[in-house]
Amino acid sequence: MITCIIVDDEQQNISILKKLLTKYCPEIILVGETNSPGAAVELIRKQQPQLVFLDVEMPGMDAFELLSQLKPVNFEYILVTAFDRYAVKAFANNALHYLLKPVDIDELRLAVQRASARIMETNISRRIDDLKGHAENNQVTKIALPTTNGLVFYEIDDIVCCTARNTYTLFEFVSDKELLVSGTLKEFEEKLPASIFCRVHNSYLINMNHIKQYIKGKGGQVKMINGKIIDVSLRKRDEFLSRLR
Repeated sequence: MITCIIVDDEQQNISILKKLLTKYCPEIILVGETNSPGAAVELIRKQQPQLVFLDVEMPGMDAFELLSQLKPVNFEYILVTAFDRYAVKAFANNALHYLLKPVDIDELRLAVQRASARIMETNISRRIDDLKGHAENNQVTKIALPTTNGLVFYEIDDIVCCTARNTYTLFEFVSDKELLVSGTLKEFEEKLPASIFCRVHNSYLINMNHIKQYIKGKGGQVKMINGKIIDVSLRKRDEFLSRLR
């Protein structure tokens, strides 16, 4: 369902559009209407609709002036007007669709379908962003590594570095323990937090918290707290040094 507001300075036009939406677009839920562009600003702010049908020419404030007062515009809007000269300006202002009065039923349905698709896409993107934010604020502290006896959980902070071994990866820990597990280095790079781990070479992924020394050179080398010396590739050097600083 899509929450919607209609803004048009002529009440008759609002009534006609309401009837069309009720009959042909049942997914629309009307949460407000107004024939005053000034009142529309407050109504939209209060109701936070997903979609607004907006007349272009209105006394005192046209649609584009109204939208400028609502920036950033966080809803989809469909411009409705009796004049086709506004079409270019409508799409230049990112209008979802442009309807000419009298409103064609097929065009109305198409406009609502486009609105539904855009709103769904926006909602999915927002949920993904929320999940990312949740993950960052509640960062996982352990990683499950496959062994011959099943999965074993290790503290992420205890990992010193990871080394590629073809389709396997060698994990080295602060306890001097080593573990060779099935899975490529790229796979584990995607699982480990990028805020802590840095890929310094095609063969090496290191924990930035466990670096003991950086040794200058063409690409340079890093000495880890367990004494391991790891090459930094020339291609990865600048990114690594920027993080090191």
